[in-house]
Amino acid sequence: MRRYPTGPPASLLAGADVTLVGLFSAKDKTFSAQLDVLAGAVEAHGGRVVSRHVQRRGVSHGGVAKMSVPFSRRTLVSPGKAREIAQACRAAEVDVAVFVNPLTEFQRAVLGELFGCFVISGEDLVRRGPH
Repeated sequence: MRRYPTGPPASLLAGADVTLVGLFSAKDKTFSAQLDVLAGAVEAHGGRVVSRHVQRRGVSHGGVAKMSVPFSRRTLVSPGKAREIAQACRAAEVDVAVFVNPLTEFQRAVLGELFGCFVISGEDLVRRGPH
């Protein structure tokens, strides 16, 4: 099992290759701007954004009625999207995946194992600010 450094999540970004991930409502027209803000926070902490992954909720399969509910309690995003992101993270040797959305500790652990990198939420960067 991969061991992750300890310390504040924001400190893990210094010199790290980072992927950004977000689950957004299909009605949310600001998802790109939200990812741009998160990219700015990552860069302020010394990270380098190498990819972005977006899952839109409510686009198909009756998702409009479920827009506020995550696809999965384990991964937040759908299983297919989680696999897609995992493959991209492993191929690019990403160090950290930063989600726009809040994550539970359980989701962080599951996603970290799946992605092969440390997983944090953008909330971790906002709370601590740049060092």
